[in-house]
This record gives sequence, C-alpha cells and structure tokens, in this order.
Amino acid sequence: MSQRQVLVVRGGWEGHHPVEATDAFIPHLEANGFTVRVEEGSTKVYADAGYMATVDLIVQCMTMTSIEKEELAGLMSAVEAGTGLAGWHGGIADSYRNSSDYLHLVGGQFACHPGKHPDELKGDETDNFVPYRVEVLPAGAEHPITAGIGDFDLVTEQYWVLTDDYCDVLATTTQAVREWDPWNRPVTSPAVWTRQWGKGRVFVATPGHDMGVIADPNVKTIIERGLLWAAR
Repeated sequence: MSQRQVLVVRGGWEGHHPVEATDAFIPHLEANGFTVRVEEGSTKVYADAGYMATVDLIVQCMTMTSIEKEELAGLMSAVEAGTGLAGWHGGIADSYRNSSDYLHLVGGQFACHPGKHPDELKGDETDNFVPYRVEVLPAGAEHPITAGIGDFDLVTEQYWVLTDDYCDVLATTTQAVREWDPWNRPVTSPAVWTRQWGKGRVFVATPGHDMGVIADPNVKTIIERGLLWAAR
C-alpha cells in the first residue's frame, strides 16, 4: 500500500522557528506512515494542481508573508477536495494578512497578544509572555485531538483571535481585563479548533510560539494528534 503524502510549507517570520518547529513533528508523521515533502519559504507549490491532488495533509508554518491569487486558489481547492490543512500559532493563524479568503478557509485570525504591564516591558519578545490557561471544552473531552487532556497553563503569547461560529472549538483561552487595557470585559478566544471545508479537515492550535511551548506535553500531544486527525 502506498504511503500517504504530507506537504510541509514553512517560512515567513523567523521568530516562530519554522524550520525547527516543523522538524520536531516530521519524525512523528513518518512514524505514522507518511512520506514528507518540505517546501522552504514559498507557497508556489499550492498552484501545482496535479501535485496538490496527491497530498493528504498540508502542515503549514508560514507566519505573515503574502500569497498569490493562484496559490491560494490551489490551496483552497485542495482542501475542498479532501486534503487536510493543519498548523499552530502564527504559522497558520497569522498567515497571509492580505487575504480574507484565507481567513475564511482557516476560520480564525490572530488579532493581538496583549502583553505585560507597561512598567515591565523590556523591548523583546518576552514583553508578550504572560501566564494563561487553556481550558478544554466538553466537546474537546470527547474529541480524539484533546481527549484525556485537562485544562493546562502556559507562560507565552496568548492569542486573541478573530473567528466565526463555523469553527468546532475544542479549547479556549480567556483574555482578562487588566487596569491598563482599553477593553472592559474579558474576551474568550478559541485556542484549539477544527473546521470542515468541503471534504477536507482543518486543524488549528494557537499555542506554539517557540520550541519551549511546542515541547510542553499538552501542546505537543494536541499538535501530534491534530496532524493525524486532519489528514485525508
């Protein structure tokens, strides 16, 4: 029996360690019977309709950047036809800010990650590292991606996400109101969700800023399971 095919598309902002982060999961995919192809720093492959029809799972780690019209059309067509799309943090939830169609496909877009008190800021990435809790919903307790995982705490970027109710949310995180914040009530965002797009499955986890977060046992397990769940 032929192996299933995974396409890893990685690049964009280097602060999310796209090479190291995706390399951390390639052995897991290979151990589960996938052949892996890696595309570095480009989304041109999405426009190759013949190849994309053979792909069972896309693992995308492309923070920000942009995507051409024909590339996005190829990505969306592949997912609609049954190719899975999966990723974490900015590699999927903060990609291609120029495209509302991409946002429609993925179902959630990074808006901000509110940081520390202004008096605590140091001018580096840790300004946005705050303690927060990921809360698994009842639906998540029954889902193969999050079954057996309880609520857990992280100290990293907490993603405030703009989303819609077509997402099947498995876990959430709530942004508190601090005395220096301009909002005046807590805001709950999805932290782990899935989405059905045509015949394809989409999986997104917002934790995953750096290798330390990816190594967290809860985050690692959720991503590993999410990749397998999303695959055709």
